[in-house]
Amino acid sequence: MDTPSAKHRFLYLLPFLDERMRRLVAAAEAKVLGYGGVSAVSKETGVSRRAIAQGLVELDEPVALARSSRIRKEGGGRKRAADKDPGLKRSLEALVEATTRGDPQSPLLWTCKSVRKLADELRNMGHTASHQLVSDLLKEMGYSLQANQKTIEGGLNPDRNAQFEHICETVKSFQAQRNPVISVDTKKKELVGNFKNGGRELRPKGEPEQVRVHDFIIPELGKAAPYGVYDVTNNVGWVSVGIDHDTAAFAVNSISSWWHTMGKPTYPTARELLITADGGGSNGYRVRLWKVELQRLANETGLSISVSHLPPGTSKWNKIEHKLFSFITQNWRGKPLVSYEVIVNLIAATTTKTGLKVQSELDTREYPKGVTITDELFDKINIVKHDFHGEWNYTIHPIADLNATFIL
Repeated sequence: MDTPSAKHRFLYLLPFLDERMRRLVAAAEAKVLGYGGVSAVSKETGVSRRAIAQGLVELDEPVALARSSRIRKEGGGRKRAADKDPGLKRSLEALVEATTRGDPQSPLLWTCKSVRKLADELRNMGHTASHQLVSDLLKEMGYSLQANQKTIEGGLNPDRNAQFEHICETVKSFQAQRNPVISVDTKKKELVGNFKNGGRELRPKGEPEQVRVHDFIIPELGKAAPYGVYDVTNNVGWVSVGIDHDTAAFAVNSISSWWHTMGKPTYPTARELLITADGGGSNGYRVRLWKVELQRLANETGLSISVSHLPPGTSKWNKIEHKLFSFITQNWRGKPLVSYEVIVNLIAATTTKTGLKVQSELDTREYPKGVTITDELFDKINIVKHDFHGEWNYTIHPIADLNATFIL
């Protein structure tokens, strides 16, 4: 019953069919569909599985059809359990609603609300109910199986919208002065090896690429940590594929690689750089190493580096997510990431109709975790906090005389 024509055909005929012809027509449709046809037809037409099964017997055995030629009067037949037990529906609704609202007294609060468990609980309460009846009643009551939906963000900062407006105005100001504006972030780490990768790609029919059953890391290959830099003005991206830890040192080295490879040739007269970044992770506004490494970069390049962090809980609005990372994911869908070379090449081959171009490079350096930044070193950072939320918005200016001595 999976085609619209079959469903519509039954609905057109329904006003003209008596009880017996209803089950025969439904049985005929189920028979044509083959395996699973009874369930599909029952779901679409509302005819019970038992009636369809009886119809299949009658179609196969004309004698049985003759014996069942009597047609009940309208309203005849066995009463529904819900009609004989008016409290059944109320009890079912109380069970489902209690778990929905988090009632600690509900016996099903900490279990899966399957129709079989609901039926068991109704029987414990003295009702007569099968899982099929529970399923039918829930459908009548407007319930359906639904997955979780990500819509609730973390605690909203009262200045969230104001920070977005501040970022927007800052970006416009930098672009007007022809200074670079980049959006940065770490993409999800990927297992390296012949593992299943989401999505599908064209292959000869019946010959899918064979991959590992279990996603256990291959020690000699490890994981890839792609850190991206997206040039907001020119719609170009840079991705450093790391083989070690995702630390602030790795993040800033990726930005440095972008600047020397793509940024400086594009902005030869630039004296300032604006970075928009998430509020957490390796480039978080609370991470001391992040600011120390930015000071190194400022000293090395002579750039004054301004940073504007997105408010907490708003990382999905980071431009790099939907301007660069989403297209990389599309480009390598269905392709096992069998080596670092494959990962780098797939990233670099990512393009869009709007002109996105990407360069990528493997970063084989080691970036140890747990690096401690002393107060003495941190106090050397030439940082100027902006008037509006200085913890989110700040500028780090170069210190020429510390270029050689600014070390951990």
